[in-house]
Amino acid sequence: MSGSGKSSIQLLGPGGPFESALTGFAPREEQLQLADAIEQTMAVGGTLVAEAGTGIGKTLAYLVPVLNGRERTIISTGTKTLQDQLYFRDLPMVKKALGSSLTTALLKGRGNYLCLYRMEQSRRDGRLPSRDSVAELEAIKQWAPITTDGDLSISSVMAEDSELWPFVTSTTDNCLGSDCPDFEDCFVARARREAQEADVVVVNHHLLFADMAIKHGGFGEVLPGASVFIVDEAHHAPGTASQFFSTSLSLKQVSDLCRDVLSEASETSGGIATVRDEVARCRQVVKEFQATCHEELEERGTWDDMLSRTGVRDALQALDGAVTGLRRVVEALQGSSRGMDGCLQRLAELQAYFDHLDKPAVDSEVRWFERRGRGFAIHSTPLDISSLFSGFCEQVDATWVFTSATLSVNGGFDHFIRTLGLSDADTLKLDSPFDYPNNAMLWLPEDLPEPREVSFVPRLLEQVQPVLEASRGRAFMLFTSHRALNRAAELLDGSIDHPLFVQGQMPRSMLLEAFRKSGDGILLGTASFWGGVDVMGEALSLVIIDKLPFAPPNDPVMDARSKQLRQHGGNPFMELFLPQAVITLKQGAGRLIRDVNDRGVLVICDRRLNTKAYGSVFLDSLPPMQQTTDRKRVVEFFNSEPAGD
Repeated sequence: MSGSGKSSIQLLGPGGPFESALTGFAPREEQLQLADAIEQTMAVGGTLVAEAGTGIGKTLAYLVPVLNGRERTIISTGTKTLQDQLYFRDLPMVKKALGSSLTTALLKGRGNYLCLYRMEQSRRDGRLPSRDSVAELEAIKQWAPITTDGDLSISSVMAEDSELWPFVTSTTDNCLGSDCPDFEDCFVARARREAQEADVVVVNHHLLFADMAIKHGGFGEVLPGASVFIVDEAHHAPGTASQFFSTSLSLKQVSDLCRDVLSEASETSGGIATVRDEVARCRQVVKEFQATCHEELEERGTWDDMLSRTGVRDALQALDGAVTGLRRVVEALQGSSRGMDGCLQRLAELQAYFDHLDKPAVDSEVRWFERRGRGFAIHSTPLDISSLFSGFCEQVDATWVFTSATLSVNGGFDHFIRTLGLSDADTLKLDSPFDYPNNAMLWLPEDLPEPREVSFVPRLLEQVQPVLEASRGRAFMLFTSHRALNRAAELLDGSIDHPLFVQGQMPRSMLLEAFRKSGDGILLGTASFWGGVDVMGEALSLVIIDKLPFAPPNDPVMDARSKQLRQHGGNPFMELFLPQAVITLKQGAGRLIRDVNDRGVLVICDRRLNTKAYGSVFLDSLPPMQQTTDRKRVVEFFNSEPAGD
């Protein structure tokens, strides 16, 4: 690799190549500071944690030093959508502007790529989830010979919510690896080879942390070795790392295994007769387990909660027995096919996890369950990921840059640094260059009940309805629970003269597109709409947040971490619950102003901002906008919009 001989400041500054490469580009002081800090960190090694406020242009600020440098780099983004945007739009533009010859590669998790072996197996087997799946499968069959990368997630041949996904993609459980008859043409293997050879690889956090967990367990390496790791949207990193350092047992794993055992057995003489009864028994036990959990358990809870229910405990023992019975009959077909041997290995791993659950939990982990619809899973999650993560960082001996618009709490980075064990990190906080004092207003409505009161949502809507009219719709209403969202949707339906878009009506991307096109819509969303959603310009001028986004009191992981902190003399509220809530609120508030010309109002309907001492921590962490408790001022703000807005 070879650099241009110029610094990042020179390249992004006056007279640099971006003035002609990007329409409307102008040097930004904050962007220059960030690019220089990243360049210096890359030069000397170490770790940088940098908060870059909205509008700084952090993507350019890290791409320029990366593409101008000489180090092999992995860039990790928060979502697949951002990953595609970075790889297909931003990277080529910066490469062209710099005249860079560095090679780049895009790498996603295996669940995004077509698996040729499983596609053919599904076509032969014929047991598909619906009639629509038959047509989809044929479309994929026609697409397979002409695709260069096999990336189904950016193709148009299959809907993002299609039931066919598990039938045409592989998982770490069912992938045959180099034993697969289609290995030479495998899209996953090809993507990994390209990543191994590239100078710059774009991944997402799920893949990055899944690979860390694999290496932590002593297995093979997915990602190529790198000298520099850039972790964008880094506020997601602690949660994603915690997820992938966990071990889990889900009913989906068992159901998928039953399906694959039948599929593999159908290709062996006498195979179906050998496994049919035990597969049927296992599937019946799964259904009974689902029904029992739905009747007796909340959506999430602790392992002790689960074991206290006799019916659930008995159902779990029955599931363990069904898996054991299935393994016995599958062993009779060992060696009949590579796929069947893979199923046998998966059965052994399921039994090993059941054995793990039979032993007392260690102090360093929390066992808990979650139930979503018909799905159910048991997790073992480490209470502290800082030593796991910092140990990985030491092992790879690379430069790390963590950046996001929302990492600090009241100006400090202690929470983020402590969570990931980044004790030696340098920090940098750069505020947004947008004119928040003139272009944004924060309204804190008075006379609202406590958020936990039954009357809260109806009273909230009474307060904000005149403002929704003044803003001509163009609003996000962000809720901390589905219950509050559904109640608001029910009350607003038919009572307001604007299109209503409610999370769950259609896939997220379609809902957002419909909202943008409407021009005067009101979108109601929960967790996934608090961050990573970009609506610039007139379509979004009002963001209403129902209450402060503290973790729910029944979150078993937060509860266990809270108890551990208290045992060590810490303050769980100040060190755990408050920092996480502040960062989440900053994410939600960040939906409002996305461009230099944007103008709007942020509404937070939680009286605790004014009645609790910790309210100032939230307020001091938000951008410096006008603040009022008077609804008339909010209406006047919208009435004074410049002509054309």
